[in-house]
Amino acid sequence: MKLGILGGTFDPVHFGHLLLAEQCREQCGLDEVWFVPAGTPPHKLTRDISPGKQRAEMLDFAIAGHAAFRVERRELDRNGPSFTVETLRELHEEDDTRELFFLLGADSLADLPTWRDPRGIFDLATLVVVNRGDRPPPDVDSLWQALGADFSRRLRVVSIPAIDLSSSDIRQRVRDGRSIRFMVPRAVECYIETNRLYLPDSPIV
Repeated sequence: MKLGILGGTFDPVHFGHLLLAEQCREQCGLDEVWFVPAGTPPHKLTRDISPGKQRAEMLDFAIAGHAAFRVERRELDRNGPSFTVETLRELHEEDDTRELFFLLGADSLADLPTWRDPRGIFDLATLVVVNRGDRPPPDVDSLWQALGADFSRRLRVVSIPAIDLSSSDIRQRVRDGRSIRFMVPRAVECYIETNRLYLPDSPIV
């Protein structure tokens, strides 16, 4: 099975995440894409994030009805920071017949050398770098220099239409009382309203 892995905080999930996953599924011929909400993202230790249960439930609503999409909660059950290489290693050990593809936005590529064991990520999975709209191609030469090796055989670049959405902007819009309609699936919008997420008086904003 060709399995795509899309990690992130998903606080909240929005249509940009869903478009990225669907285009990678189609262009890379993936059998499934698993959304992996992070428990404690190591790069966001200084920011409060919504409880993992709520972030995962919003994902459940967002992907409902898509047979190839799944929410994988393993990082939410892990103590301490969540590291991508550990998740990929677990998935490989559970079933080494899977061909793993790790999906990553091109804007995050420059940070990859600072992650836990980035070369290990390439050993375990093909990196699918997603370029949005008409932005310049990702600078992979600088990545190889930083890693001290050329992993181009383990990298694919996928281009998708540009959708300028971010979870942080959506949270701010909710705080400001502005509309998020058509930025997130309607079920996610209703979940945010019902649970009063991201409001100034919410425990997590």
